Amino acid sequence: MSYTNPDPEPERTTGLEPGGGVPPGETPPAESSLPETGPRETHNPPKGWAKAPLTIILVLAVLCAAFFLAFALILIL
Repeated sequence: MSYTNPDPEPERTTGLEPGGGVPPGETPPAESSLPETGPRETHNPPKGWAKAPLTIILVLAVLCAAFFLAFALILIL
């Protein structure tokens, strides 16, 4: 495993003041990402929505819509 330092070398980076500061109006050096990613996750692959939670959400949505529809009809009549 090789490791590269993500920090730029101040003597070779343009736009840096002595001591590593960035003057106003200058864009700071970009950050680098991790040198390597983590291990591949195979024990918990995503499966999407399960049937029970999706059914419960749909039933609650239909009940709420029916309640407001009935409420609106009662107000009209």
